[in-house]
Amino acid sequence: MKSLLLFKMICITAALSSCVKENTPSTPLNNNVDTSTAIRKYMGSFINGPYGGVSGAASIYFQNNSFILALEGVRISNGPDLHVYLSKEILPVNYIDLGSLQSVSGNQLYNIPGSPDFSQYKYALIHCQRYNHLFGSAELR
Repeated sequence: MKSLLLFKMICITAALSSCVKENTPSTPLNNNVDTSTAIRKYMGSFINGPYGGVSGAASIYFQNNSFILALEGVRISNGPDLHVYLSKEILPVNYIDLGSLQSVSGNQLYNIPGSPDFSQYKYALIHCQRYNHLFGSAELR
């Protein structure tokens, strides 16, 4: 009985702390697209998700025959295993994982592999992969 109670307490603690552990870098970044050679194709402003806060903008640029997702002036609630997705839906089911979030603030660049159909992949997401928690989304138009 004591072990069952202990197990329940551990599960509750893990659930409550899930994506609030801070382990994403917090040093502000200042990586910018060279706008003299890049063309902005799509842009959107972030809105908060149910598990965190995200502010700032996301833009898709075309430069040197490839696409780049730029997070511009972002501020993001910290959490573990935060990733940047390009997704068909706000809640990621069909998405392209662009990698781990580089920092919870500043300007960041992510290479987009291939040439996805941006009429379908129209959301930039900040998502806690480990716990499947959406921190924020931006619809790209």
